[in-house]
Amino acid sequence: REGLGYTVVGIAVCLTLGVGLARLLGVPRVTGLLISVGTAICGGSAIAAVVPVLRPQEHETSVALGTVFLLNAVALFVFPVVGHAVGLTPHQFGLWCAMAIHDTSSVVGAALRYGPEALAVATPVKLARALWILPLTVGLAAWRRREGHEVTGRVRRPWFIAGFLGAAAVVTVFPGLAPVGQGVAAVARQLLVVTLFLLGAGLTRETLRAVGLRPLAQAVALWLLMAGLCLGALRLGWAA
Repeated sequence: REGLGYTVVGIAVCLTLGVGLARLLGVPRVTGLLISVGTAICGGSAIAAVVPVLRPQEHETSVALGTVFLLNAVALFVFPVVGHAVGLTPHQFGLWCAMAIHDTSSVVGAALRYGPEALAVATPVKLARALWILPLTVGLAAWRRREGHEVTGRVRRPWFIAGFLGAAAVVTVFPGLAPVGQGVAAVARQLLVVTLFLLGAGLTRETLRAVGLRPLAQAVALWLLMAGLCLGALRLGWAA
């Protein structure tokens, strides 16, 4: 319940700031939306979910994904350092990770470096944030239709969320299956490495040159704003 409340506010603020920054920096509308959605919800998973609705060009998707994964890598190292420097408790750090880092894998990685309590907070709050992929995608599709755009692509349903919930339920009801789950997780980590490599292979100098530096500037500015706002809210006691 706590996570759902925080994520509603965080996503609304992030999308508003993202659209405003895109207009301010002159970023193409669809590219700006991809970056905003990826920052607001769940990084690459959210971008992949809205691609059939927004129908961006291939280079726009590649740059949005590449930017998100670049910032994820930075967050993995920077967030624990900043958390210790400002004296965040493990609970506060878990909330900060879950609200301000794009992808679930990077949230888990950063929280794990801070300790098991931070991880226990960060994981469910991040999953609560990821749950908004589907309603946002449906809302974007309705908005595009109202504007007269044809939405012919099939919306990709975020099945990984159902997988998370199903795995948690199975291991809770049948704790003896936990070793099997650990084996599945080990395979999944290797598949994630392959996936990240294939995504990165699509990000070339030609791709960056075609899009320009403005989308990158939007993504970095939006990420820093959200990280700073979330950190400020925690330090001021606005979030538990």
